[in-house]
Parts: sequence; C-alpha cells; structure tokens
Amino acid sequence: MTLNSVLGKNWISKKYNEEIVNTLKDNLNLSEILSRLIAIRKININEVNLYLNPKLKNSLPDPFILKDMDKSVDRVSKAIINKEKIGIFGDYDVDGATSTAILGNYFNDIGSKISIYIPDRKTEGYGPTNNGFDKLIKDGSNIIFTVDCGTMSFDTINTYQKKNYDIIILDHHQSEFKLPNAHSIINPNRFDDKSNLNYLCAAGVCFMFLVALNMKLKKLKWFEKNNTIEPNLINYLDLVSLGTVCDVVPLIGLNRTIVSQGLKIINKISNPGIKTLKNICGIESNLNTYHLGYIIGPRINAGGRVGKCSHGANLLLSKNPKEVFKIASELEIYNNERKLIEKDILNKIEKNISVNNNDAVIVLSGHNWHSGIIGIVASRLKEKFNKPTVIISVADKIGKASARSVYGFDIGSVIINAVQQNILLKGGGHKMAGGFSIKEDNITKFKNFINKSFLKIEKNLKKSNEIFFDLIISPSALNQDFYNEINSLSPFGSGNPEPKFVIENLELIKSTIFGDKHIKSILVGLDGSVVKSVTFNAVKTELETYLFAKNRKKINIFGKLSLNEWKGKKNVEFIIDDISVNKSKYN
Repeated sequence: MTLNSVLGKNWISKKYNEEIVNTLKDNLNLSEILSRLIAIRKININEVNLYLNPKLKNSLPDPFILKDMDKSVDRVSKAIINKEKIGIFGDYDVDGATSTAILGNYFNDIGSKISIYIPDRKTEGYGPTNNGFDKLIKDGSNIIFTVDCGTMSFDTINTYQKKNYDIIILDHHQSEFKLPNAHSIINPNRFDDKSNLNYLCAAGVCFMFLVALNMKLKKLKWFEKNNTIEPNLINYLDLVSLGTVCDVVPLIGLNRTIVSQGLKIINKISNPGIKTLKNICGIESNLNTYHLGYIIGPRINAGGRVGKCSHGANLLLSKNPKEVFKIASELEIYNNERKLIEKDILNKIEKNISVNNNDAVIVLSGHNWHSGIIGIVASRLKEKFNKPTVIISVADKIGKASARSVYGFDIGSVIINAVQQNILLKGGGHKMAGGFSIKEDNITKFKNFINKSFLKIEKNLKKSNEIFFDLIISPSALNQDFYNEINSLSPFGSGNPEPKFVIENLELIKSTIFGDKHIKSILVGLDGSVVKSVTFNAVKTELETYLFAKNRKKINIFGKLSLNEWKGKKNVEFIIDDISVNKSKYN
C-alpha cells in the first residue's frame, strides 16, 4: 500500500483468482493480461464471449417482460392504425432529448404525425406541466408520451388522464408505492416491475418499447398493408447509446451491447445532429464514450441549462442541414456560456463557503445560483471530494436542488424518503442523481437527514482515500498493440471502468503546461522506454509541484492508457491520476 502519494491516496491492487485466470487462458485462449482483467471484473466464464463481443441478438430480452408493455403497445398500435397524432413530452437533458428523438424519428419514419414539447427549466421545471400538455393537445395529440419523466408527476398525469387523454410514461426514475393514474407506465424502476432491467436509462426504455411496438406492427402486417418500409431499429442505437453514456447508467448487460453497437452506428451513419456537433468540435477520430460523455453530451445539455430547452431534441430530430447547423452552432455558444457560469459559481463557493470535511454528504446552498448549472457544480464537487453532493439555489425562500451521488448510495430513494417525510416539497431521481425543491427553512433538516442516511450504509463503501489499480505494467507496454488488447474490454464507463495501471521507477525528463491547466510530461523507465503522459487539471495542484520538481527522484505513476489520434498519427499516452515518489509494495 502506498501511504505517501502526492494526493494522499492509498493505492490498492485489485484482487483476482489465479485459478480463474488459468481457466480463461486455457479454455478461451485469452492472453495473460486479458485473463487477469476479466478475472478482476468477475465476469462469469460463460458470459466472457458475449462480454468481449456484445451482440444485440444475444443480449436483447423479451421487451414484454417490462410491466405495462402489452398495454402500451396495444394503445399505440391503435393510434398508428387510426392515424392519431402522437404527442411526446420530454425532459431537457441528454437522456430526455435522445428519448424524444428516438420515438420521434421512429414515428416520422413510419409516417405517423408527432408533436413534441420540452419544458423550460426555469419557468416550468422538471416533469409534465399543464402548459405543456395543453400545447400538445391543442396541436392535435390524443395520446401523449412522457419520456425520462412522469413517474412522480401525480397531479398533471391524473388530471389529463381523467380528461380522456391517454398518457404513457416511459421513464427510469425511482417510484413510490403509489403511481400516477396514467394509461400505462413502463419503468424498470417502478416498485412492481420484475424485469431486472433497472439499469436502463430512459433512452434504453424507449428502445425496448420500440422493439415491442415493431413486433406488434409486424404481427398485424401493418407495414405490408400500408406499403411502408419497416425501420431498422439498430439504426436508432446511436441515440440510445448517447443517452446511456450521458446518463451515467451502468454499462452492463443490455446497456453494454447498446453502447458497443451504438458506437458503430454513430461512426458509420451518424445522426445529422451528432455528426454536425462532432465537426464543430473538431473531432477527427471515431467517436467513443469519452467524446459522447464529455464533448457531445454537454453541448446537447447546454440548451436545457442556459439556452433554449428544446434545442437538444430538435437537433437530434431534424434532417434539414441548415437547421441542424444553426442549432448545433447555438448549442456551442450556450455551452461556452455554461462554462463561464459554472466557473463563477465554483469560485463563489471556494471563496465564501467552506466544505466541512466531517460531513459524509456535501450540502451547499446559495441565493440565485443558476438553476441550470447547479447539477454540473454538484458533479464537480462530488468528483473533487468523492462524496455525494447536493447544491441548492434559493430564491424567494424556496430552494431548487440538484444532487449527485457516489456508487452504493441510492440518492433517488433518499430524496423520495425525504419527500414522504415532508422535509422536501417534491423531488425524485435515480441511484446516481436527483433533484428536488425545498423550503429554505428545511435545508438544515434535510442536511441532517441525508447525512444520517449515508452513515447507515457508509461501511459498505470504499474509503475516499483509497484508489484501486488493476495491474503494474512496464513502460514498454505503452504501445498500440497493448492498447488495442486493453480496448477489447470497451466500451468503458459506469459499471465497466477503464483499467487503471501503475508504472514504477520513472525518471521525469520534461514537463510543459498546455491549455492553462493541463500538463504534458515525458518520462523514461529503467529499460530506456519513453512514456508520454498527460495530467489533466494539474496546474496549481500538488501534482504540478512534482511534475516540475528539480530534484529528479524516481517516481511511480497511477492512471490509464489513452490513444492520441491527430492528423492521422496515433500515439499511446498515459493519463496520470496520481504520483508517488518512492518504489513501494502494493497490497
């Protein structure tokens, strides 16, 4: 165990069963490295081939195992046959935008008329609103989907269902035992769903619905009777994968297949909106999960945060090149504005508000912080302190909050419990994120409540000063063949993290700052192998001190591999997360 890393972390080697490693090598003809990494991930030996080669036909369950799928498909197929206009009420984040576009593109492709509505974050807030439903109905919709929302929207859903407008909820957020009186609710996280698909995001739920609907239409021979080409559902996986990655749901089971196959679609016949954003961002390589989560996703989100909330969905729905370019360009402007506001809020917190290290959960509040940005601020602080974080923006004695969690702490359930105990006015979410509204006078009460909730499960979580690596590798391993071997475990993301490595006894040759806050370094191993590295956001941290140290002691580095593709050239680099300055033994 390394007790003196630069960031004060203990580096711990992940455990694996040597017998399993030997079984994988002997029975599946895998290399030593891959066998160890798969053993660490505890992949069932019977599922290893599917893990390494995810195929939709082998991963896709019967969509009708989801509660209310039959009921939903029957109603929508009738709407299609009777040429009813279909309304789609979506959320303003990436999952909501992709969910809206997945349904919208399918209905457009089969010739059904649609109308979409995305609420304004500031004036309407999250979830179905009377104003939104009224506009969809005025536009001719008799049947209305709510996507990535609706499970906790009792008043609006009940009101319009009573008026004989059929509401179908496609969602993935946590539910209470009580459910809205919708026509049907497809949600793998509703309390009575037995599908075991609770890891899906809303985009994944929408895809499962389309699989079931397509089966129903084929059974009815609707495509033949209406001389309509049956859509190839695989072509919608670009949007499903985008929603899946950006909503940070686990890349396990069906999600892993969705993202693996979706990346192939994105890089072959990409959605015009995604393709245009890629070009605006200057991405020359094939898109991967990093690009989706950290470059494309934030720009689609930017409309819902600081600009026009419908921009994300409209970008992914439009086939008009001029319109797509106009929306994408505006989203780029909104994203730059979002960065400035985010920086301003973080600076205010850093200067005026101290984070109590004794708190298990960070709960911070301020007056008139931008409600569209507090979720990102919560994410930044969660990453910095490795603690669940709640940021509350107060106006007129009412707070609107965004929450982000760590693995193992179901913050969506905690928020629902707080609503039930009348600590919060309303709220909801899923395991990793949530939102709520609260009276300003109840903020301290909520802070105590959520900290007590966390302490009940804290012993089951990893310590904040522990970071785990997969293997110690030699400097000579940084080549493209080795990178390709490791990359066979992708797509990486939540639930399937990138392998982390340690390289020991390196001599630092040179470091330079780029982009104001990042550092490039060249290091050399004992065998003379050169290691090119990048350390992000390192300027003005302890890492900068060591990367520019005049005392050239041997150092050990902790991090992951990255393939730098620029103007046709490919170089394997090491992304440094942490440094230690002595040769150490690891537990």
